[in-house]
Amino acid sequence: MSSGSGPRAVPVHEPASSHDRFGPLIERRNDADFPFYNGTPTTLSVRQWVLAWASVAVGFAALVLIPHPDNVVALIPRILFVVIPLVVLAMVTREHWTALFRKVHGRDVLTMIGFAVLNLVVTSVLALIVRALFGVASNEAIDGAGEGGALDTAAFFVGTGIQLVGEEVFTIVPFLALMYVLFAKAKLSRKTAIILAWLLSAVWFGAAHLQTYDWNFAQAFIVIGGARLVLTLAYIRTKNLWVSTGAHIINDWTLFTQAIVINAALVTL
Repeated sequence: MSSGSGPRAVPVHEPASSHDRFGPLIERRNDADFPFYNGTPTTLSVRQWVLAWASVAVGFAALVLIPHPDNVVALIPRILFVVIPLVVLAMVTREHWTALFRKVHGRDVLTMIGFAVLNLVVTSVLALIVRALFGVASNEAIDGAGEGGALDTAAFFVGTGIQLVGEEVFTIVPFLALMYVLFAKAKLSRKTAIILAWLLSAVWFGAAHLQTYDWNFAQAFIVIGGARLVLTLAYIRTKNLWVSTGAHIINDWTLFTQAIVINAALVTL
């Protein structure tokens, strides 16, 4: 990119005051804040935010449109799903793209587990409600887990782990873009910007799952969108994409392992 399109250097902003932050049940009591929305560690223009958001859509297109007959081949689109938006983010932020990720400490691992358990509980309740009122569609990836042999199953776990990193990028980049527009441009308070970005990015995530669940709007927006709200809370609390990714992986791999055990048991009957 030309020098005129790169990120603009700006003075480091003061950390959000206690008045602008949610209480300790939501945000940890430290100076950690979200990157980019308020010019820290760098400022992005609206055009650069549009480019960053478009890149997650291109990565998603690669994930769903590139043919993959098995989980080994599926590693290619799953990797592209992660790499495409991160490369573009690095282009517009230079070295600051790493601000999405922080060092993982012991309490972060506990936070991953806690949000994974919370997510399993919340989505189970929401799924029961949606099933009773609207019916639900099955997830082919879960239904067929473990049926392709040992190599395919190993590639499935590796590939879904990579894909779940991509799903966090797919959500958090739009979340931060929305925070920027709402906070820096619309001049809303930090708390209001967080709440609206949290809700709207969950809608974005749910919409991406419509085809997966046979265009069942209730399932995509209530169950999957509800799961996204919980997982994004892990990011809001820690400002660390590794934590929300860890919670997501624990949640989904629990479901995948359960499906593999059930499928194996059915084969032996």
